[in-house]
Amino acid sequence: MLLDQLKSIVGPKGWTVDPVEIEASVTEWRGVVHGSTPMIVKPASTAEVSSIVRACADAGVAIVPQGGNTGMCAGAVPDESGTQIVLSLARMNRIRNIDVDNFSMEVDAGCILQKVQEAARDVDRLFALSLGAEGSCQIGGNLSTNAGGINVVRYGTARSQVLGLEVVLADGTVVSSLRALRKDTAGYDLKQLFIGSEGTLGIITAASLKLYPLPGNISTALVALQSPRDAVRLLAHLRTELADSIEAFELVSDFVFGLVTKHAPELTLPFDDHAPWYVLLDASLGERSDLIEAALMSAAERGLLLDAVIAKNATEAAQLWRMRHSIAEAERSLGKALKHDISVPGSKMEEFLTRGDELLKDLIPDAQLVAFGHVGDGNLHYNVVLPGDVEDGEFVTTAIYGLVAELGGSFSAEHGVGRLKRQYLHQYRTSNEIELMQRLKKALDPGDILNPGKVI
Repeated sequence: MLLDQLKSIVGPKGWTVDPVEIEASVTEWRGVVHGSTPMIVKPASTAEVSSIVRACADAGVAIVPQGGNTGMCAGAVPDESGTQIVLSLARMNRIRNIDVDNFSMEVDAGCILQKVQEAARDVDRLFALSLGAEGSCQIGGNLSTNAGGINVVRYGTARSQVLGLEVVLADGTVVSSLRALRKDTAGYDLKQLFIGSEGTLGIITAASLKLYPLPGNISTALVALQSPRDAVRLLAHLRTELADSIEAFELVSDFVFGLVTKHAPELTLPFDDHAPWYVLLDASLGERSDLIEAALMSAAERGLLLDAVIAKNATEAAQLWRMRHSIAEAERSLGKALKHDISVPGSKMEEFLTRGDELLKDLIPDAQLVAFGHVGDGNLHYNVVLPGDVEDGEFVTTAIYGLVAELGGSFSAEHGVGRLKRQYLHQYRTSNEIELMQRLKKALDPGDILNPGKVI
């Protein structure tokens, strides 16, 4: 029997059928999607992952790889059949090696992102990926979805942080390409197949990651703005004035910060008057923290901002960032929201927001819009909270994605496709693109056992 075989592979500490633990692993973290599984297997090594995959392939049983289960598109949740095995990478959580001089580190896929950040910081290095769920998400999941986060404006997405991967294929074959090289043009760059594929082409078990020098003193500022267009212009201005020092540049509406202050009354905006929009930014200026004040002063003279506050110390900076990181919890207090993780060219951001407002007023006048995002990479979280009498908001999502496509954007910027957005992939990608994806899937997973029903 397959379950007995899997138990023997991972040993007594490597599996569970406990209903409580299973419930947490078969439910998407927002409670939107619920699945079923007969067992969770928790391998402790790449060899065990390989043996599990081989056994499941022989039995024709599907596997759902799972990291921290913090995704937004149900990409790590099994279906309702009760036949799919959940493979948790949680026990594979070693920092294998840190090469300080090469600015690289090798880690297991189950490492919590925050642990990776801290291990790098302990040797005076920076691992640049940073996002709200970093205390619970795992690096393998980050890579499988090509996660974004707040530092994309300077360092790029998760894809940009990877030097090499170790992956288990659908037949149990282990492909180990963990070379920590910046230059390597010997053949196809195979790691790129698996980054962003959400476990449908192979299971990431380890990664060689790129490190950077610590940025030194960070200057944090909260800027009040009249419009999103001013945010785009402000970023361009600061890049001109401060070169490559902008680490993060987050756009948040006044309505959203209002939700945060209601949710956490101890958090307050440091302005006497409210503005329609705000930008929270970090700049790594070392000892020249005065440069941020000069750059913001010159921006004000050009009419790019209404007001600005610069954090005087790390405590004030942490409070400002706590407001940003509290948005998800504050939003949940409104009820169920339609999540739209979209990207548009920066030059089209204000047009999208203006036309999106008009669209929502026409479709559902009583809807509440929770809008915030990463201006530097054109990524907006455009979440719509429906009134209680509207049960199905798919027509709203379809309209929003249509506008995004018209403006040359994407319906999925950093959350992936998973299970919830599959139909939109077929709608907004060309038939040739879809056919090529299907050919890759069939070539690497002919039995369709790796995370079936997701992405493609």
